[in-house]
Amino acid sequence: MAPVRVLRLRARVFLLFLWLTLHAGMFQFTAATIQGYIGDRDICPSVCRCDEDFIYCNDRGLNSIPSLPPSASVLYLQNNHINNPGLPTSLEHHLAVRVVYLYDNELDDFPMHLPPSVRELHLQDNNIRTIPRSALARMPLLEKLHLDDNSISTVSIEDQAFADNPRLRLLFLSRNHLSSIPSGLPASLEELRLDDNRISTIPTHAFRGLTSLRCLVLDGNLLANQRIADDTFSRLSNLTELSLVRNSLQTPPVNLPSAHLQRLSLQDNALTHMPRGSLDGMRRLQRLDLSGNNLTTLPRGLFKDLESLGQLLVRGNPWHCGCNLRWLYDWLHARGNSITVRGLICHGPDRVRDMALTDLSSEMEECEVVRTAGTRDRTGAGGVDSSTTHTPPQGSLFTLRSKRPGLGLPDSGLDYTLSSSGVGKSLALNVKALSHNSVRVTWSVAQPSSSFRLSWLRLGTGSAMGSITETLVRGDRREYLLTSLQPGSSYIICMVPLPASSENRGTISGDADSDEALVCAKAETSDVSPVEEEDNEGSQQIPMLPLAAIIGGATAIVSLALIFGIFCWYGHRTGHLCSRDHYTRSNSRKSKAYDDYIESGTKKDNTILEIRGTGFQMTPMAACQPIQPKPLREDYIIHTIFPSNGTGLYKGTNHVSNAGHGTNRGYREGGIPDIDYCYT
Repeated sequence: MAPVRVLRLRARVFLLFLWLTLHAGMFQFTAATIQGYIGDRDICPSVCRCDEDFIYCNDRGLNSIPSLPPSASVLYLQNNHINNPGLPTSLEHHLAVRVVYLYDNELDDFPMHLPPSVRELHLQDNNIRTIPRSALARMPLLEKLHLDDNSISTVSIEDQAFADNPRLRLLFLSRNHLSSIPSGLPASLEELRLDDNRISTIPTHAFRGLTSLRCLVLDGNLLANQRIADDTFSRLSNLTELSLVRNSLQTPPVNLPSAHLQRLSLQDNALTHMPRGSLDGMRRLQRLDLSGNNLTTLPRGLFKDLESLGQLLVRGNPWHCGCNLRWLYDWLHARGNSITVRGLICHGPDRVRDMALTDLSSEMEECEVVRTAGTRDRTGAGGVDSSTTHTPPQGSLFTLRSKRPGLGLPDSGLDYTLSSSGVGKSLALNVKALSHNSVRVTWSVAQPSSSFRLSWLRLGTGSAMGSITETLVRGDRREYLLTSLQPGSSYIICMVPLPASSENRGTISGDADSDEALVCAKAETSDVSPVEEEDNEGSQQIPMLPLAAIIGGATAIVSLALIFGIFCWYGHRTGHLCSRDHYTRSNSRKSKAYDDYIESGTKKDNTILEIRGTGFQMTPMAACQPIQPKPLREDYIIHTIFPSNGTGLYKGTNHVSNAGHGTNRGYREGGIPDIDYCYT
């Protein structure tokens, strides 16, 4: 019994040892498998380079995206040949991916299987044509979307395509095929770039709801002032940067947002005028670029609110540096080193060409500060300029009307009255009303002057000043007649002699005149009397007489021509006028050479008519008589027409002559009668 028990015990021990060995192997295999699986998942793709969670697979010539480790958060896949089939569906399971660079590849459609955790997506330099809402809805956390340099048009953006992206802050659609501002943009948008497209019109509702927008770039489009709604930009209350470079603007758009605007770029447009007030309220503006336009001057007070301006770029403009820019010269010197100016180089006059405005110290000292009636300078740089267009040609005589006069006039609030004469240190002025609408102005001077500036202002019933009319008068004149004035009105008439230096500057409202040189007088036009009214009516009718005579004569001539034409037409129809049938055959043959083509009403043209066979022609025998009815029987003569080679249809020996009707072009020697008679 003992040996049997020992054998059984040995068997049991062996089985227990075998069981423990098998379990240990299984545990080791399982551990190795798990360890290998995890190790494989953390392995970087062989064609890429990995730096922790940054996967660099760019510039590898890839056609598809390789297997990625699950810890990848930033994917650099740009500059490859990846197309839409090369995007695996497993890519959407990598929930750690935050940034994807897929620009400069071969994508034709918007990627559909990107991870929902993506916050920044770069798809520029592809050939994407559409933006579907379903693709964007897979990325609800998207904040930045770059779609530059694709083939996206306005109609290819699905309606409400960005409705499922409430966090989208940046959208770049530069260099596409957009013809208008995309609709349905999210309210969270802070930066929008639409440069180098084909946008020509911006309606009122284009930026509706974009109250968070801070940067708007519309460079290189087809924008003009007439196609931009007045309140388009006023809705962008938080806008800090606006760029409208390379468009077709002639003036800055109206109602620009001024509260927070810091950078305004208007270079390379067609600006010829900067309206006064176009930059009002921009107290935070730091950079203003007006380069590459057609500006010659800037109105006084344009920069009155630009307290924070640090950069002023104005190169590439034909600046005319006369006294019209004296205020800008003073403003720049008052700012000192706090502002950087680039390109303020004078284009005229010739004596200051290619010089910087800030260097014209001696020239600007000749200009005196202009005092504007009824206004006070709020900028500390002078009054108000009256013109923003190019300075008139030198030495020209012209009249300029200005709603805000640049010439100093007596203050209407002072307690003194003007008389019909005024005397200054160098000029004595006299005015006299000649009629209800004209005033004669005479003056005398102590020293000769090159020219005089004559200004007159009609006083209204209120305290507000009206519009001033100014003109330059040659220096050799001593009187001037003001016409077309308002009857029963009071006028203040002022004159100042202009030295040679002021004339050379060639400006009117830009030049300054001291109060000592200014001489003013007052004149009142009389009311219109009934006799003068009749004379005026008669004088107004006299110039109309020659015009009325011309019109009446032309009408009569046209009427006579029409009547004569009707008479001729009627006479031709009824036979009253002689035509080709009113002369006898014998008389016509005596006076001119007989021609069958002319007599039959056919114009002979040898270049297109060539007779190759014998033909016939019928002509009336007797001419019709005037006022007689046409007979029922008409006699015709049939002329045989032969070809030019002398051959015919008949060959005979009979010789027939008829002196009464002549021969038919010398073909009678062929024995063919050239005249037969036919009665109808």
